[in-house]
Amino acid sequence: MDAEARGLTDGDLETVTGIGGFFALRTAPPAPGAYVPLARVYAGDHAPLTARVTRVGERLRAPEYRVAASVAQLGLAARLWSVTLGPAALYGVFPDVTPGRLYWDPARSAPDDLWWDGRATRPGTPEELRDAVQYGHLAPLADALRAAGPVSARLLWGNAGSALAGAVRELTRWAHRTGRPEAAARGAGLAAALLDHPDLSGTLQGPALRRRTCCLYYRCPGGGLCGDCVFDHPPHRSAPTR
Repeated sequence: MDAEARGLTDGDLETVTGIGGFFALRTAPPAPGAYVPLARVYAGDHAPLTARVTRVGERLRAPEYRVAASVAQLGLAARLWSVTLGPAALYGVFPDVTPGRLYWDPARSAPDDLWWDGRATRPGTPEELRDAVQYGHLAPLADALRAAGPVSARLLWGNAGSALAGAVRELTRWAHRTGRPEAAARGAGLAAALLDHPDLSGTLQGPALRRRTCCLYYRCPGGGLCGDCVFDHPPHRSAPTR
């Protein structure tokens, strides 16, 4: 069976989940309630997204909207890249996470925040991954966040690049632990092709894929720098932007 015709079994998805929590994709229907299709959020129902940003801001005591929005978006970007890149690297296909079939609960964190209402798959090529994740989710997500408050588009694309690099690192560690070096190689190759795009190109630098922007987590009380941060030391905190 070729990659385009191949489906993903429950066992395949369980193997992908073993890479780490961010790679898990819930398929069993949850109890009716909080899960909403991401297509609805992108179409203008921003209440779930606002609730998520507010929840993140309260938990981190973020001093301004852009900080909470950045951290919230970074987490969701990491989930979206992980649940697609992992299967693509392992099996040559990934779940067709069309926004209308991918449901999100803004009150939950990984691995319980996403529910996939489908079985269809897409070929695990850079073009298909870009269409599904970058165009299908990350671009409209950035638009929704920027419609709700001030946050830099460059920062959000920097988060997207960082999230992709983080998924590759986690996949690579798992692949080496489990004797699957070919999966690590495929994941790295897919990521390199995905990063060769005007929105993502230049968001990371060097072989360590260190980012060129900052997610602003350091601005939260007790917050520090991420492992791939552009800064070596937290910069001086200026007064919050009003």
